[in-house]
Amino acid sequence: MAASSKYFHDLKIYLQQSANYEGKFSLGKAVQFHILNTLSQALIEVFEKGKHADRMIDKYMRVNKNWTAEDRSFFAEAVYGIIRHKRNLEFIAESEQLWLVIGAYLVTKNLKPVSRPEFRNIDTAKVQSRMKAQKPAAIEHSFPDWLFELGQKEFAADWPAIMQSLNKEPEIFLRTNTLKTNIEKLIKDLKAEKIETIKIKSSVTLPDGLHLKIRKNVFATQASKNGEFEMQDAGSQSIAALLQVQPGQHVVDACAGSGGKSLHLASLMQNEGKIVAMDIHDWKLQDLKQRAARAGATILQTKLIDSPKVIQRLENTFDRVLIDSPCSGLGVLRRNPDTKWKLNPEQIVTVCELQKDILSRYSGMCKSGGTMVYATCSILKRENEEQVKWFLGSAAGKNWSLVSEHRIWPHIHGFDGFYAAVLKKAK
Repeated sequence: MAASSKYFHDLKIYLQQSANYEGKFSLGKAVQFHILNTLSQALIEVFEKGKHADRMIDKYMRVNKNWTAEDRSFFAEAVYGIIRHKRNLEFIAESEQLWLVIGAYLVTKNLKPVSRPEFRNIDTAKVQSRMKAQKPAAIEHSFPDWLFELGQKEFAADWPAIMQSLNKEPEIFLRTNTLKTNIEKLIKDLKAEKIETIKIKSSVTLPDGLHLKIRKNVFATQASKNGEFEMQDAGSQSIAALLQVQPGQHVVDACAGSGGKSLHLASLMQNEGKIVAMDIHDWKLQDLKQRAARAGATILQTKLIDSPKVIQRLENTFDRVLIDSPCSGLGVLRRNPDTKWKLNPEQIVTVCELQKDILSRYSGMCKSGGTMVYATCSILKRENEEQVKWFLGSAAGKNWSLVSEHRIWPHIHGFDGFYAAVLKKAK
């Protein structure tokens, strides 16, 4: 999957529903049982019914409109926290029974399990002891065995640091919409509304990126209503610039989702030229239209891919092609931790075949002499370097050459994991 749309939806829900609560939930207190019961319901939908965690947070917060900001903060953090650390919590609880796992989570956060039958088998002292116990790395980092072994084989000594990084709570980053403002003014505008931001400090060049110092509902600000920024992970912000677009060019974002990178391209092109944002899901494109209107991205058009002919008709049309390919999403587990419990080896094989098909067909939309960027939010070589190598050796890739490859690593850069390859088509 492309990261943009789910990433935007996920964090927007979290910040809007948590309002302006700046702290953590109070340590040492007992959480009200009705909140814990709702937590249990949400987790059942994620673990047993395959629902997306962010959608469940949104669903239950909308139902419980009387919750305080602190209640909302606890609920959102607990949903993500239990999903992230599910296997470790099961070890600590000595049970896969959900209520005991929730009880163990409360103890790890120094919160008191309320006096209820559901928690009668929780031995706080024993849980605290097992928190400190030695355990296998796959359990310590809460990864399924098959994925742990895959990562160990591919990343060797780096794998523990990668797992630890992917289990962290995600930071929040903004990208300045230079069609509406500049980064210095945006910092001041947000500060005037008590939103503290700093420029992103990284070896990766991100001239328009800001780091939100404290979680607040930035979507309630006038700057948001004016379209002065987009919420976009720092790693994701690095991709569009690799196309080296120029004003006046014709560009296609071929797997656009709800369009974070399309909007970035519009800014980089100074709203001159043409951008076609394409996707197989019409609802994502409808979302993009609304975002583009707010951002003032007037050069952006949308096109639904509802048959192979849509791609065929656009052969040799664009100066630049961005393929933000569907993928396993293993680079964005900190934002979508439920992925590691839903994914299986067969799905990775399937998505790799899809990537080959997309590269083979979508690359034809590029003009001779043009540039294409192939990107994923996966950390696996088989979805990245190996796919590019395969493409260059295929019939579809015979007129292409590799210009450069780029990696964003969660454990090195502190952002979501991304890969991007810049390719040039012969004249």
